[in-house]
Amino acid sequence: MNTMKNWLLSGLLFLMVSTVFAQGKITGTITDSQGPLPGANVAVKGTSENVSTGFDGKFTINSSVKSGELVVTYIGYENQTISFTISNGAADLGRIVLVANSNELSEIVVKSTVVDVAKDRKTPVAVSTIKASEIREKLGTQEFPEILKNTPSVYATKSGGGFGDSRINIRGFDQKNIAVMINGMPVNDMENSSVYWSNWAGLSDVTSAMQVQRGLGSSKLAISSVGGTINIVTKTSDQKEGGSIGSSFGNANYLKTQASYSTGVLENGLSASILYSHTQGDGYIDGTKFAGDNYFIGLGYQTKNKKHDFQFTMTGAPQWHNQRSTFITIATYQKYGSVDNPNTKYNSDWGMLNGEEYNMKRNFFQKPVMSLNWDFAINETTKLSAIAYGSWGRGAGTTATGGINGKFSTDASFRKADGTIDFDKIYAYNTGQPIQYNTNGVPTGAFFTRTKLNGQFVNSANAGAIANNATGIPGGAPASSAGISRIMSTNNHNWYGGVVNLDKKFGQYLTWDIGVDARTYFGGHFQNVNDRLGGDVFYDNKNVNFQPQGRYLYETYSASAPWNAWSNADNVEKIGFHNDSKVNWIGVFTQMEYSNDNLTAFIQGAVSNQAFQRIDSFIYKESDPLSKTSFESILGGNVKGGANYNFDEHHNVFANAGYYSKQPFFNAVYPNNKSVVNPNLKNEKILGIEGGYGYRSKIVNLNLNYYYTTWKDRNYRFNDGAAANPNGYFDFEGINEMHTGVELEANSKLTDRLRLNGMFSFGNWEYSGEAKSTRFDQNNVALSTGTLYLNNVKVGDAAQMTASLGAAYEVLTRVTIDGNFNWNNNLYASIDPTKFSAADNKGSLELPSYGLVDAGFSYKMLVGKHKDNSVNFRFNLYNVFDRTYIAESKTNIFASDATTGGTYESTGQVYKGIATANQVWFGFGRTYSFSMRFDF
Repeated sequence: MNTMKNWLLSGLLFLMVSTVFAQGKITGTITDSQGPLPGANVAVKGTSENVSTGFDGKFTINSSVKSGELVVTYIGYENQTISFTISNGAADLGRIVLVANSNELSEIVVKSTVVDVAKDRKTPVAVSTIKASEIREKLGTQEFPEILKNTPSVYATKSGGGFGDSRINIRGFDQKNIAVMINGMPVNDMENSSVYWSNWAGLSDVTSAMQVQRGLGSSKLAISSVGGTINIVTKTSDQKEGGSIGSSFGNANYLKTQASYSTGVLENGLSASILYSHTQGDGYIDGTKFAGDNYFIGLGYQTKNKKHDFQFTMTGAPQWHNQRSTFITIATYQKYGSVDNPNTKYNSDWGMLNGEEYNMKRNFFQKPVMSLNWDFAINETTKLSAIAYGSWGRGAGTTATGGINGKFSTDASFRKADGTIDFDKIYAYNTGQPIQYNTNGVPTGAFFTRTKLNGQFVNSANAGAIANNATGIPGGAPASSAGISRIMSTNNHNWYGGVVNLDKKFGQYLTWDIGVDARTYFGGHFQNVNDRLGGDVFYDNKNVNFQPQGRYLYETYSASAPWNAWSNADNVEKIGFHNDSKVNWIGVFTQMEYSNDNLTAFIQGAVSNQAFQRIDSFIYKESDPLSKTSFESILGGNVKGGANYNFDEHHNVFANAGYYSKQPFFNAVYPNNKSVVNPNLKNEKILGIEGGYGYRSKIVNLNLNYYYTTWKDRNYRFNDGAAANPNGYFDFEGINEMHTGVELEANSKLTDRLRLNGMFSFGNWEYSGEAKSTRFDQNNVALSTGTLYLNNVKVGDAAQMTASLGAAYEVLTRVTIDGNFNWNNNLYASIDPTKFSAADNKGSLELPSYGLVDAGFSYKMLVGKHKDNSVNFRFNLYNVFDRTYIAESKTNIFASDATTGGTYESTGQVYKGIATANQVWFGFGRTYSFSMRFDF
């Protein structure tokens, strides 16, 4: 009897296994209106079975069920669900056409629960998504943040115009208060939350999609997403098999070459992907040559039962670029151009040395990031996702120090007639040759010759403005012994972290997430000598351990792009300053989400502790307790919640609210670069409320949002840059702001060939109350303190009203032309502390509005025996009508303000209604790019 039972059980088991594993194959082709979609994800609903389409858009998937539904997803397209029934072991679904939807990222494409990607008509946040194809087509010679300029409430500029020196604002908040996430990993600097896009110049090459979540966003971490979150999802190793080779060129000898290859997922579950690119050029702005590389390595492994998925990625972008970092007055642009046509390319930081370009402001850096993502499907209802990462930064920015008889390198005495710095004259003086100062670019007057000290030409940080002890050297030295050098302010850091998230489903509708976010950061900051410009030795007496005699230093250090990001700086000769920073971060977070067909609601909370330590044995002796502080620990966190309700397949509404208690930056914990904790230390407090409406149809998608954000007790550092204090700064405390606004975004597919997109945003961003201001010189000595009267003053640095309208038309099959108009209005200057010291100030200076037109042409040519490869051509023309415009201003000088002989307006010192004494950046004129790429 037992034997019979065993046979019956075995037979029943055999039938069950046969039913599960032997149903058949499903085939089909995934396309859009233009052709096949390689890399689309096809999954059998309710199972773990999924595949990706090939270059021809075709797929074959083994199904363990005889009938059911396939879910097809592709970044930037609406998900498609198709019913199937297997007959005689197969089912051919034919051609499946996907509809473009630029406002969605698929939850299937993004596997990890660490990556907080907002889902259309589900996650209750304001969101815009940029597809990889759009980045690849339209970015061209633009900076990475500029691809977002047609997104509501986003303002992106090139700043000074050097390679990677661009910046971005969202809803009036600068990028220090915008969380930038790469594959779920936070990358804002742990000391001051900065993002330097030159360090991430290669992101455009490896991004699969980028999503901008405005406002508090959907991230579960306790990150400082005051203005919003930029989620960047990079390529992984498990993309389709194939590769590409491409090249592009543009203005000012811009040249970029790139190659990549991916193996796809092999039968053993392994996969690999690599990419390398090189970019170089002369720079659109005068004197801003650059060169950069980008590498990406991805390795992956997926177990056969697909319970475990591992993705290792490493990317880095070593680069160097000459900069324009000294703000310039409108009058100076006019001087080297004309009154009506200022020379917007003018750069006051560069010149020629021995026949080659030389710039006092040069940046170089290498910041590789290495991460390991692990996704573990514990069971059908439980998933564990984790990421461990490391980032190492090595690099510096150069500047001038010292002087000649009290004159800095930027003095008119060293300017040629074209406004460039006469570095040959500085070099001649530093090496003991007699020189004459320049007057209007022409050498005139008496000759000056440098004096040796103990048989050497000694450079130092002193400008030689006084006759006695002009170089700061004990014993006295004449002014004629001073010299000019190029020095580097170095920032080296090591950063390690990890995020673990457990995702648990309870029943059909409820999901609970809980996790930990841990990070540790070490930053080393110091100066050293890059180029003595002919001097024999550099004298430094800033290190308290070598006072009063000081030190004579002979080493110089390269300002080229470093490939070694793990070098040790212990043996480097340090001048000026040397301090180290340690920041430890531990956070816990949790989220509960309810989701059914119509309603999605969540509540989320996070708590974090940041601990700050400052180490400085340069201005403090090692015996001084201040040479190494104890950790100053500060608690912070957030709580937020929201809901989205879909009335039907067309209409939805959402609302969210949240409160942040945000820890201040390192330089607010230890102000004026000293090791004494700020006695007025407070957490910054952010309250955000938001609501929105969405409409979806086959023809048009539309989103309308309203937001209200308050920010209290903000701390802020502002570089001075005045001629009398060029390396000084201001520290502000207790700033309060209120940002409100509305946003409209829409895209439409009027026909199979014509697509339209547009946006409009209007904000009212103002300061309130008063704040404290302290001005410091380059030696961190307080020069003055005062009150800033900011009530109802407009927040500057970003246009408070923006709009855009774009269209793309497929003229012939795979031949597309497109154009876009972008408008910026209500643009104000940043805070100029000297203009807000009285309650009856004139407020922020409003800059002229401007509109820009961009245009493009694309052609995709299918090649190969089976037409499964392609050659892609793309041409971009930016600022088609060569519009001259002011992108930002550092100062608030009004045309009605007094100057010699009357007001700026009455004396004719205005440009488009703006006083010409204002220090501004002009935007770029007309530029272009052309690219060719072979995909195989």
